[in-house]
Amino acid sequence: MQNSNQSQSQLIIYNRYSQSTEVENVYGSVLMKLIYGKNIVAKILEFLLSKSKIPSLVVGAFYNSLISRHLIPKFIENYKIHMPDYLPGNYSKDWWKIKIKDKKICNENSYANFNQFFIREFKSGKRSWPIENNMMGAPAEARYFGTEEIHDSLRFPVKGQFLRPLDLLGDEHDWTEFFDRGPMLIARLCPTDYHRYHYPDDGKTIVSYTKSGSLHSVAPKALQTYPETFIKNERRVSIIETKNFGKLAYIEVGALMVGKIVQTHQEDHSFLRGQQKGYFLFGGSTVIILGQYKAWQPSEDILDHSYNGIETYVKLGDMVAIK
Repeated sequence: MQNSNQSQSQLIIYNRYSQSTEVENVYGSVLMKLIYGKNIVAKILEFLLSKSKIPSLVVGAFYNSLISRHLIPKFIENYKIHMPDYLPGNYSKDWWKIKIKDKKICNENSYANFNQFFIREFKSGKRSWPIENNMMGAPAEARYFGTEEIHDSLRFPVKGQFLRPLDLLGDEHDWTEFFDRGPMLIARLCPTDYHRYHYPDDGKTIVSYTKSGSLHSVAPKALQTYPETFIKNERRVSIIETKNFGKLAYIEVGALMVGKIVQTHQEDHSFLRGQQKGYFLFGGSTVIILGQYKAWQPSEDILDHSYNGIETYVKLGDMVAIK
């Protein structure tokens, strides 16, 4: 994902809303350098953290504890999270009585633990979805790569051969032929983002299954070291039939310290555009959408910046593809 526009120490993304490139404030950048360095200590740490579920379980237990609540205010401050957009937690019926340091920030003390804060929900009306049938809304609030066709010369975010439908979906189910040479969207969620993901259109689930695997980080530095991350990491795959975009492969990829991928929608029920599908617990994560050949293509700004090696930041529900 490295290109001439960014150095090894900076991650450049394109912000659709300011229409400019900016340097991302990377959460855990020091840890990423430590784990994905080239020395022997880094190799040992990487092996222990990515191959074993124990570290994720331990970290998950901490972030589910009351002690972790104390991390929330500083996290909000450091990453400039606009808390008035979110529903408060349910830690106390009297959360509103607690003094707020900054009146512009929703009361961070309303969350029982860091994980409850991490999976915070938007207030009604804070995000919207396209009403035009030919426009696909963003399934996650994230940084997007996209291509109108998966091919062997593809170079983002990793070498093209690692992004074949067969590798992403596995060979247990015969669905890969539907997505050969089809369009693709890769949505990278940072730990600072809203961590719930949604359905991009009306439809139903045909089949869903889990692929077990490692828990490498999906951060750009980690992808440079382990380009096979998306096919080696644990992931949840759903083949869905949509009203306007044909069949989609909806893939939720776990990552370093993501102890759980939670499905909140009953998969044997039909779904509506914008309806919540599930959420990731603590950690950076990824949602990948595969489509059928020429059924749709990513938005122009995502395509343009993707082929320059730059992700495009898009809010939940805003247009990411067109038919």
